[in-house]
Amino acid sequence: LKLAFKTGKHDTVGEDLVNHCINDILVHGARPLFFLDYIATGRKDLKVLLPLVGGVAEGCKQAACTLLGGETAEMPDFYPEGEYDIAGFGVGVVEKSRVIKGEGIKPGDVIIGLESSGLHSNGYSLVRKIVKARRWKLSQKFDDLGRSLGEELLEPTRIYAQPVVAVFGASKPGIEGLANITGGGFIENIPRILPKSCEAVIDASSWSPQPIFSILQGGGNVDRAEMYRVFNMG
Repeated sequence: LKLAFKTGKHDTVGEDLVNHCINDILVHGARPLFFLDYIATGRKDLKVLLPLVGGVAEGCKQAACTLLGGETAEMPDFYPEGEYDIAGFGVGVVEKSRVIKGEGIKPGDVIIGLESSGLHSNGYSLVRKIVKARRWKLSQKFDDLGRSLGEELLEPTRIYAQPVVAVFGASKPGIEGLANITGGGFIENIPRILPKSCEAVIDASSWSPQPIFSILQGGGNVDRAEMYRVFNMG
């Protein structure tokens, strides 16, 4: 949100809100049903609210779920001029017998990673700390990115509903566990779904993270282990 306020770009944060919730629903084997949002601001400004809600609607469209309703609260003097807060929640459904818990994971199972669209709005306290320390401008262009830093940092979270739900629909899905790599990165999210008899072995050379990760790692002199603890690494 701090970056959205600085750049004046408000559509992607609405999309992020939906996509984070929906991706958390998917890991249980559930299909998204509906979403509700809450927006609070000091003064209603349609130039901000319309793209903001439009982003929420776009996220729901991608997830094939209904934007069932929401609340917009106008509270003068509570929020600084030009700022707002946004929250929301989603509901999904899955047959009890098909809930994915990770209990069936066993040695020899294959881990498949789905490519992210970038940072996925995780680790932004560290991101902002690096940007501030390096005195980078959000309008600054990076050759490796092919666009401005602000545009890259506001890239919306990828929503995995379509490819994952398609697998749910198979007669034998073959999925024993799912992890959404958000806060806590690889280090904290993957072990949550593993039985005590298993550990995850990941070949980090099997994919290339997007350039933003190396830019941040170099810019902040961030340890490799910390990168994998904070970010999804692509």
